[in-house]
Amino acid sequence: MTLRYGIIGAGSMGREHIENIKIMGGATITAIADPDSNSITQASSVAGSNPKQFTDHRQLLDSGLVDAVVIATPNDTHVDVLSDALATNLSVFVEKPLATTVEDCRKIIDWESKRSALTWMGLEYRFMPPVNEVIQRAKSGAVGKVHQVAIREHREPFYPKVGNWNRFTKRTGGTLVEKCCHYFNLMDLIIGSQPIQVFASGGQNVNHLDEQYDGQQADMLDNAYVILEYAEGVRAMLDLCMFAEGSYDKEILTVVGDEGKLESFLPSLNVRYSRREDWGKRSGWGVGQGTGKGSEVKQVMDLSVKYLGHHYGASYIEHVKFRDAILNKTPAEVTLKDGATSVITGLAAHKSIAEGRPISLSEMS
Repeated sequence: MTLRYGIIGAGSMGREHIENIKIMGGATITAIADPDSNSITQASSVAGSNPKQFTDHRQLLDSGLVDAVVIATPNDTHVDVLSDALATNLSVFVEKPLATTVEDCRKIIDWESKRSALTWMGLEYRFMPPVNEVIQRAKSGAVGKVHQVAIREHREPFYPKVGNWNRFTKRTGGTLVEKCCHYFNLMDLIIGSQPIQVFASGGQNVNHLDEQYDGQQADMLDNAYVILEYAEGVRAMLDLCMFAEGSYDKEILTVVGDEGKLESFLPSLNVRYSRREDWGKRSGWGVGQGTGKGSEVKQVMDLSVKYLGHHYGASYIEHVKFRDAILNKTPAEVTLKDGATSVITGLAAHKSIAEGRPISLSEMS
């Protein structure tokens, strides 16, 4: 069976989805919807399958041309598109973040609870091969009880988007929603629960300071530290800097337990692992010196990936899983509740920055 896909939102991420879908097999792009004519022309060219073009997503949903839709529109439009998409019997894949407000997240979750068709949340970072290796090894007990999870992203500024929508907190939900919902989802996944309290410090110090659009100043923060507190004293931390282009391994995930430590490095695709008991045997001290000697280091790749794209093959892996879930009628591996939780954590971090205090997740209602 060849699944027919419709793409709602034909910008850069929509085209990334098209590249993955057309190469994985068992699927074809039959329709694309976007109000921007240039975007839809580019996306149709990438699809190479002469898809039907629509300017309104509702026309695509009503067309009868698709079995599944991928929603990759600007963040603040997700709620409106999902209000229509979730009312159909089509399989739905929605890009992160789920929405930009707590209220919209709750509405979407309610709509989704009333349908039986597959709904999948696009949070592909968990499928990056080195990251997935760390997740699986941590869950198998490789580091003992997890006590700390840290993620550092030091990278370049936000790329331009159609209409410059990603320059404004009102449209994106803020940097810690737009960019970092991935990371909060990883933290929850590894720790196995949701945070209780968030404390953050951040600002807009370097990027987009001289950018105005329609008289409005770009206001996306470009650096932050975020500390998350979980039950039983478990903690996580995000270190974000978006004017650090000189970094080679710009994304580093670290998981530390009472028995060892795991790290993944992107784009080098390396995973590093060490156990405290091994250090004790080598040093004779019971604990080790911080030299890194004796650590296991390996490069982790998935050779089944046919298209690496912008996410080290993670989007390809995720689309294969989404396709197979449709065909096999199995539940989504990543749910809208996962998406909602990651958004709410990001919003709590922004609230913490704005108010200069820790924010209990119970406040986010």
